Amino acid sequence: MASQTYIAISELHPNFFHPKVAGIIIGKTDVRSFPDRKNIGEDRFTFGFTVKDSPDFFINVTAWGNDGYINGLSSSFSVGDCVIIENPLVSFKDPEKGDRFCPTTPSLYRLLVTEAHSQVSLCADMYTIDRLLPLIHLPVKDSGDFYSLGDIVANGQRLDGTVINVLAAVKSIGELKQFTTSDRRKGQRLEVKLFDDSVSSFPLICWDREAIQLVQTLIPKETVLFIADAKISFDSFRNGMAATVNSKTIITVNPDTREASLLFSYAKEVAESGALDQDEKPEDVPVDSITDVYTVSQLKQKAQENLEPFFGITYSFISKLDLDSSLSKVIRTRCSRCKFQVTEDMQGCINQLCPGRDQVFSTNTGFDLLVDFTDHTGTLHACSLRSPVAEKTLGCTMEEFTSLTDDERTAMKWKFLLERCKIYVKILPSTKMRTGIRGTVVACSLADPGEVKQHMSALLLRL
Repeated sequence: MASQTYIAISELHPNFFHPKVAGIIIGKTDVRSFPDRKNIGEDRFTFGFTVKDSPDFFINVTAWGNDGYINGLSSSFSVGDCVIIENPLVSFKDPEKGDRFCPTTPSLYRLLVTEAHSQVSLCADMYTIDRLLPLIHLPVKDSGDFYSLGDIVANGQRLDGTVINVLAAVKSIGELKQFTTSDRRKGQRLEVKLFDDSVSSFPLICWDREAIQLVQTLIPKETVLFIADAKISFDSFRNGMAATVNSKTIITVNPDTREASLLFSYAKEVAESGALDQDEKPEDVPVDSITDVYTVSQLKQKAQENLEPFFGITYSFISKLDLDSSLSKVIRTRCSRCKFQVTEDMQGCINQLCPGRDQVFSTNTGFDLLVDFTDHTGTLHACSLRSPVAEKTLGCTMEEFTSLTDDERTAMKWKFLLERCKIYVKILPSTKMRTGIRGTVVACSLADPGEVKQHMSALLLRL
C-alpha cells in the first residue's frame, strides 16, 4: 500500500535520504517575517506546524522562504488536515534556540521545509487519511495530567507565569477584536470563556490567527478542549487568573479520553438545565445603563452577527405567558449548585455530575417561566422570566401568587397580553433554541404610550 512508503516519525534520522512523512496537522503558528541578514533590505518568512502519525509520536516542522512561498504554503492547509511532507531536512532540536518556543515533542528531531528542496501537499490516500484522522482527538500529554479550572483559581497567583495543561468545556466564544500597535503592526484578539464542574466561567485568550480560526469553529456548550501547555497568568484588570494560547500550545478538540467524556456529559446536562444561562447574571449590568432599543427582528439579526451576550430594550407585547397553567410550570425548584430541576422532597440532586453532590443539598424555588415577545417585525420565543425579576414584573411574590384563584391568575396574564411592554432583555447565543438565541428578561413593565411612540418612530426610520 502507498502508506508503506512513508517513514514513521519515530524512525526519522538525519542520515535518511529523501524522507517522506505522512501526518495530521495538530498545531500551526502564524506566518512571521524577519530581516534577511544575507540580503539587506529584504525579509525572510517562516511559520511552524506540528504533525502526528501515531498515538505517541509527533514532530515540529518549520518552513522558511520568501513571502509568496510561505504565505501560499500556510494557506494550503489547516489544523486537522492530513499532509505529505517530502524531502524535509531532518535536524536535531536545539532547546536553547527556536525549539524552546515550539510545542514539546517526543522526537529528538525537527523538520525543515524549504521551497527549493521540499514539498508539502494534502494527502489523497484514503487508507492513510482513515488511519490518521482519529489521532486528532488524542491529547499530546497524559490525559490525566491537567489542572481543573478550580485548581487554577484555588492556586491563584502561585501559578502566575506557569505553563500547564487544562481540560475544560467551551462556554462561549467572544467577538474578534482587531487592533493596530504603536509601531503600526496589525493584531487581533479573541476571548473564549471556559467552564467545568468547578468553575462556571474562565477566560482563555487567543492572539494568533491560527488559534482564533480554530476556536471560531467550535460549538459552545458542546465542545471539550484539552489545552496542552497553556500559559497561566494573573490578570490585574479582572483581578483573577486567565489562560493564554501561545506558540507552544496544542489544543485537542473533544479528546477521546475518559476524563473528557465525563466533562462532556456534565457540560451537556448543565447546558440543558439552563444553569449556564442562569450564571450569566442580568444584575451584572445595571438596568439604567441599558439604552439601546431594538425591534424583535433587530435583536435576532444582532445575535447572529455577535456571539457575545448583549443587552437591549424592546417595546413588544408578551404574546405567551402561561400564568394560568399548572403551578409546576410556573414555579420550579432547582439545585442551588448546578441549577438542575428537582422537587422539594428530594434529599439530593439527581444530576449525577452536580459539583455539589458531596455537599449539603440546597435548593432555590421561584418563578421559572418561558415567555414570547411579539412586535410588528416578529416573535422572540421562549425567553426566560425568573425570580426575582418575575416578582417585580408581576407585582406579587411567589407566595402571594400561589394563593391566587385560577381567575385571578388569568386576569394577571391578560394584564400583560393586552398591553405593550417595555422589556429589558439579555440575549445569548444558544444551540438549543430553534431561533439560535436565548433571551433572559432583565426587567419588564407596562410601557408609557408617549415613550413607545417616540422610540417606534425612530426604529421605523432605521428599518
